[in-house]
Formats: sequence, C-alpha cells, structure tokens
Amino acid sequence: MAILEVNNLSISFGGLMAVNDFGLNIEEGQLYGLIGPNGAGKTTVFNLLTGVYKPDQGRVILDGKELTGKNTIEINQEGIARTFQNIRLFSQLSVLDNVKVGLHNDYTYSTIEGILRLPRYKKTEKLMTERAMELLEVFGLADEAEYLASNLPYGKQRKLEMARALATNPKLLLLDEPAAGMNPNETAELMENIKFVRDKFKMTILLIEHDMKLVAGICEKLTVLNFGKVLAEGETSAVLHDPKVITAYLGE
Repeated sequence: MAILEVNNLSISFGGLMAVNDFGLNIEEGQLYGLIGPNGAGKTTVFNLLTGVYKPDQGRVILDGKELTGKNTIEINQEGIARTFQNIRLFSQLSVLDNVKVGLHNDYTYSTIEGILRLPRYKKTEKLMTERAMELLEVFGLADEAEYLASNLPYGKQRKLEMARALATNPKLLLLDEPAAGMNPNETAELMENIKFVRDKFKMTILLIEHDMKLVAGICEKLTVLNFGKVLAEGETSAVLHDPKVITAYLGE
C-alpha cells in the first residue's frame, strides 16, 4: 500500500517551471531516493511536500489523507518530518532539549502547569526525557545529551537533526542530503543508522542524496529529476544504469 501518493505536482517561480507534473508513489516501509543534478528541483519537491511552498497544481496524499494546501505545522502533525540540507538545530539548547522540542506533538501540558511545576508537568517532562534519551541512544548521542548542540561535531549534528525529526513520530521521514559534509567513515555509519531507523521504527524514508555509494547501498527505488521533470524511476540498480541518467546526472 502506498503511504505517499503525489500526483501532477507543479510549481513555478517568476515564470520558470521549477517542478513540472511530478508524480511519486512510495510504499509503506520503503527506503526511497530522489536524485538528480544540482538545481533539478529536489529540495523544491521537499518544500512542496512539507508545506513550505503551495503547489500551483497537483495533490499530496499521505496514508490516504489529503495534505495539499496545509501548512508546515499541520503537515508535521499529520506525519511528515524532515531534515534540511543546511542543518537547522537550536544551537544554544542542549542535545537533549533539541530532541524534546520535537516531542511536543505527543506530550503536552498547560502553561500554568509548566510555570507552577505541577505534577502533570513533572510527569510529562520525565516521559519526554526518557523518550528523547531512547532516540539519542539510536544515534550514539546519549553521552552528549547535556552538550550544547553547537558543540557537537558536524556529523553528529546531522544525526541529532534526524533524532529530532523522529521525535515528532512521523509516518514519513524526509532526509535532505544527510551525508553532506561527512567523511567516508561517517557516511558508512550513517547508512547503518538510516537502515536501523527504518527497521526499528518501521519508518518510510525518502531521501535526497548526491553520494551515489550511499544511494546504491540503501535505496530500494529511485526517482530521478532533471529540470523539474521526472527523468527516470524504478529499481535502484536499473535507474543508476539508465543511459539517460548517466548522461544527465553522472555526466558520463
């Protein structure tokens, strides 16, 4: 069953068609890749899926529910979470508190309960801390829970952003170039993290990535964008060996 259905999605900026008649179907539990040359429209697609941009036409359906036209908060609450090409953490909050921020979809208390430190506040904070620590353990960040996020090395900041996205309890996780800036050892570890997250949380993952080794190693299917249009789609190996893809993307 397709957990994400995207039909005829299009958007233009100043008369330039950035995404043109884009379609995508992702099955529940799938690890899916969206690739293409720089400027092909990949991040624009993510912005359309998450409500940053409103499409000129087309539909986005998550788990049978229409999301088209909803704002970013509503879409996150419905079950789509993302990371960003440029890391967006709360740099002056602790690693732990960055993850706890993402938990407020599921754990709430009133302002008065928080100010007066009432029993419900204390119970909720305890549950949030426990849940956040579980997510930090997944990414090997538990020992740095009290560090400022800004003091983490780059690769660990990437992992923290993934942990925070998972804290919103999504049905679909969008990863925007998760290996950007990582060395080969960090990328190999990240690959294992992503596969572990998919299996442990029964998560569906859509990722944008330029590291073809990572893409080939974890993605089951791919869609290739070029100039805002779908160039190819299908099983990863077949797509990566498609002459059109090699010409447009790999430059060979």
